[in-house]
Amino acid sequence: MISIFILFGIVIVYLINNMTNALCIQKEIPEDRQPKVFTTINILVTILLVSSYVEILYT
Repeated sequence: MISIFILFGIVIVYLINNMTNALCIQKEIPEDRQPKVFTTINILVTILLVSSYVEILYT
């Protein structure tokens, strides 16, 4: 179960990073601000994935 969820999490983070890159290109976000945008989004997605795993684990 955990290995499937980890694989699912890696795919989700990869897709979110691709969409974030497209957003940065479309909105013309400066190069110096892009790492902050990626870091913020990755932290939020990680929190979402961990909370989803905990919810599935205790349901």
